[in-house]
This record gives sequence, structure tokens and C-alpha cells, in this order.
Amino acid sequence: MSLTVPLPGATRPRRRPGLLPPLWGLLAGVVLTVSLTTVLWWPHDEVTFRSAAPSSVAYPDGAPYHLALTHRTTLSGGDTFRLVVGRGPTPAYGHWLDVDTALGHQGVTATVWTREGVRIRFAEGHELFVPAPSFLGGR
Repeated sequence: MSLTVPLPGATRPRRRPGLLPPLWGLLAGVVLTVSLTTVLWWPHDEVTFRSAAPSSVAYPDGAPYHLALTHRTTLSGGDTFRLVVGRGPTPAYGHWLDVDTALGHQGVTATVWTREGVRIRFAEGHELFVPAPSFLGGR
């Protein structure tokens, strides 16, 4: 068995630090920043107003109807508002209408349910009427 012994005075060549480790660190930082920003700005919905038809207003199908004003924040930071009138208390399904952003931010002040439909009043004074045939049957 032979052993190699370095000669006295001989030194190993020094390794220069490579460029690769800092690039991996930079790449990891960029990926982490983009991921965190995406999660924070991810689109989400928030119900800003709810109303239910009173028991005194009965529709032909006998189902309870609800109205919701939802506020959606988009990935780009934009806002949209949507009115949904449907059978369930969640605004997942029903007759929907897009609402102007300025009206949506001011909010709904009142709703009046009748057998003919539902009237929505906004803080600015605007009114919107949704006829019952538009939302009956859960559409």
C-alpha cells in the first residue's frame, strides 16, 4: 500500500468562490418574494351586504330568497362588486348583476322585497329593481 505525502512547502491551489451560490440565493429570494406577493394579493370575495326576503313575501316556488352584495379584489389590485339574488344565503348561485365600483364602495342602504321583485337602494340615492322572474327558480 503506498501513501502519498505532500512535499514540504507545497500548498494546494486555492479555490476561488464560485458565482453559483450567490445566484441560487438571488433566485430563491426572487421566488419567495413573488410567492408572498401573489398570496397577499390573491383574489378574494367578501360579502359587504346581505338581505333576505321577509316571510310575508312568498314567491310561487315557496323558496326563501336572499340578496348579497359581494366585493371582489383582483390579483392586480382592482375592485369589482356584484349583486347576487338567489335561493341560498351564500352568493354562489343565482341571478347576478355587476355594480359600479363607486356605488359598491358606498354600499346598499335598504332593500324592499315584494312579490314583483326586489328594490335595492344605494347610499348615493340610486335604485335598482330586479324583477322576480329574473331570480325565481334559482337562476
